[in-house]
Amino acid sequence: MMNKSNIAILVLIGILFSSCTMKKETMPPNILFIAVDDLRTELGCYGNTVIKSPNIDQLAHDGVLFSNHFVNVPTCGASRHSLLTGMRPISKDYLRNDITELTLTNKQEQDAPETFIHHLKRNGYHTVGIGKISHSADGYIYGYNEAPSTKQELPNSWDELDFDYGKWKSGWNAFFGYANGENRQSLKRQVKPYEKGVVNDTGYVDGLTTKLAISKLNQLKKSSKPFFLGIGFFRPHLPFNAPKKYWDLYDRDSIPISPNPMIPEGVNLKSLHESGELNGYKLGEEKASLNHPVSEQYARTLRHAYYACVSYIDNQIGHILKELNKLGLDKNTIVVVWGDHGWHLGDQQMWGKHTIFENALKSPLIIKVPNKYKSKSVNSIIETVDIYPGLMELCNIKLPDSLDGKSFVSILEQKNMQTDNVAYSYYRDGISLRTNRYRLTKYYRKEEPTIELYDHNSDPFESKNISNDNKEIVEKLIPILEKGNKEIFY
Repeated sequence: MMNKSNIAILVLIGILFSSCTMKKETMPPNILFIAVDDLRTELGCYGNTVIKSPNIDQLAHDGVLFSNHFVNVPTCGASRHSLLTGMRPISKDYLRNDITELTLTNKQEQDAPETFIHHLKRNGYHTVGIGKISHSADGYIYGYNEAPSTKQELPNSWDELDFDYGKWKSGWNAFFGYANGENRQSLKRQVKPYEKGVVNDTGYVDGLTTKLAISKLNQLKKSSKPFFLGIGFFRPHLPFNAPKKYWDLYDRDSIPISPNPMIPEGVNLKSLHESGELNGYKLGEEKASLNHPVSEQYARTLRHAYYACVSYIDNQIGHILKELNKLGLDKNTIVVVWGDHGWHLGDQQMWGKHTIFENALKSPLIIKVPNKYKSKSVNSIIETVDIYPGLMELCNIKLPDSLDGKSFVSILEQKNMQTDNVAYSYYRDGISLRTNRYRLTKYYRKEEPTIELYDHNSDPFESKNISNDNKEIVEKLIPILEKGNKEIFY
């Protein structure tokens, strides 16, 4: 027989256990956000049968793959600004890489949230940044050839901002780093745009970022607060430098060149560019040009280098996800992998981003939500500005008053939902509208043609501007495009 005292103790234990269980169940989800620079949809989960990306592919299998995600600006800093603020550009300044520094760095804590990360912080999250989340390589403001500063690009967003510079001694040196500890700046650009380093994963800085992220996860495991951990990987941004073992995954002759390596028909060259970013690496074997394409051999070399970098980063992501699972954090952590824009990998005779063609605007977006939406593919159009409100809804956090983006969660709740979503993108004095079928682009310039139309049902590689032969379609789409026109090119 149990006495009253023993019964009371058991009841108290039951209450405490129930309370702990309830607290655990109602704990807001953590967020592990992985940003990958210049990552296009060149992944197995997006249909590439040659590239080796098993870890990202597995994440896509375990979560949601957005097959039609488009960035709002095809350049690093401005694209990330749209991500962080949930807002499309409102002036030409918002197409600049330093727009975050220009508009957010001096904001006061009491102002409206500077970013969605700041908004999470205001709602009880512990926020940690490692690497390139905003435009800065390490979160601090200084020039490529300067020593690191102590001025944060996002002063209100981070509880912790960390980075391992390794042998490169600064974030920008590491960003453009080579295996011997030198970098593009120190070598006066007298470098190749790629390197096959005889080093292990930490012979380049992204391997050090992985080690730091794993260490930080172990610390965050002990936290009583939900966390946001942002990790920004540098590759496959130029230079295409990766350890030799990732190059060795590929037979170069089996790597296909671009399915659309020529300048599109019916466009003005003002819509394109001269691959200046690639050509800035002065020891490249060939110079890319709109006057003359690079050889097929050199195109394969560059694509091989890009593929090696993607596989290198895929392995880093795999290590981090493995640690997340090992610590049991996967059970209450939303995982996001996002590419900050696409990249012309020889497409339309260009190498780089900085256009409002499909290949510069389309990028990966994969989101894994614990115990929900497994193995789901979303074909609806999603813009980068939609990520902010979508994550807030998943975390049950009220949004600020005004955002351009709209949450994607309603799409996830319905199987195979088809919507009339569209995406707006801005660059090169133009606005591009993407619908489920068409891309319509309008340029605000004197050089004709100023209207380009591509039908993705018949021409997914955007090889021919068909606007002249499809006036009715253009007239139907122009009013939709104008809805995204904030008159930034007037």
